[in-house]
Amino acid sequence: MSIEKIPVTIITGFLGSGKTTLVRHLMRNPQGRRLAILVNEFGDLGVDGDILKGCADANCPEDAIVELTNGCLCCTVADDFVPTISALLARKNPPDHILIETSGLALPKPLLKAFEWPDLRARITVDGVIAVTDAEAVADGRFAPDLAAIARQREQDSSVGHDTPLGEVFEDQVACADIVILNKADLVDPARLAAAREAVQAESPRNIPIVEAIEGRVDPRIVLGINAAAEDDLAARPTHHDSHDAHDHDDFETIVVTLPGGVSAETIISGVEIIARSHGVLRAKGYVAIAGKPMRLLVQGVGSRVRAQFDRPWRADEPRTSHLVVIGERGLDRDAITAVLTG
Repeated sequence: MSIEKIPVTIITGFLGSGKTTLVRHLMRNPQGRRLAILVNEFGDLGVDGDILKGCADANCPEDAIVELTNGCLCCTVADDFVPTISALLARKNPPDHILIETSGLALPKPLLKAFEWPDLRARITVDGVIAVTDAEAVADGRFAPDLAAIARQREQDSSVGHDTPLGEVFEDQVACADIVILNKADLVDPARLAAAREAVQAESPRNIPIVEAIEGRVDPRIVLGINAAAEDDLAARPTHHDSHDAHDHDDFETIVVTLPGGVSAETIISGVEIIARSHGVLRAKGYVAIAGKPMRLLVQGVGSRVRAQFDRPWRADEPRTSHLVVIGERGLDRDAITAVLTG
């Protein structure tokens, strides 16, 4: 008698593309499924998991949201991924469907290979890989500094390195995807949205759906229940790192900045905009205690684009400590960034 495998959806995408927003949307619209969420953050201070716990309910209770902050899942399969999945499946009421939100720096192919582990292969399957992209960033071609120059180099010398590290991450995520979501479609005009679509199509080795979305609002029937069994289809998902036994994230760096008490929302937003422009910061996110406000301020920056909103009141048992996780390419000036954010 065969055991029905529990489907797993892997949600990948570049930093700040809107993965957590999509997961929140799916949590609120589970289509009758009992969900479990694995959140893999790059850095020791989890933010996305805390955001998701704020909208937990009977379909996905808070104890079914698991944060993994010990490193990228594709690098810590044996230590983190396998034991975590095994623990979820051993629960009295195991999930009907598991969502994995990867780090923005993660390469999905090594994670797909983890589903070949004997302890997991008979029990779970990759229902689908969803790549969430920022339509504005893709339209602007931010994954290579000079696309025309790179094209000329390719024509002249096939041995040169063609991509920046960010470009390789983007291309590998698209190559592994079953569906690509062009999120934040409202931030670009039709011509640039078409350009973003063409850029995604150029990197996909297969003819896959590309879905436009605003705030991650996608019909769950489109992204859940794909039945792709992606772990059996690895050859159709070629990536830059197929010949590598492992990979690292040495091209990226994470720092955590502790902010002083009594800061204003305007000061923090301005500071995040400055460090993005002046220090090449790709992503900033965290919670801030604002003077005179009973609620915590959730700050999320993607480049110089910053959003801030009060998400919930501070609990009586938690310290009102303000932290921002800052992510950029290696060589971040910690002292300078800290000076800007702390005033």
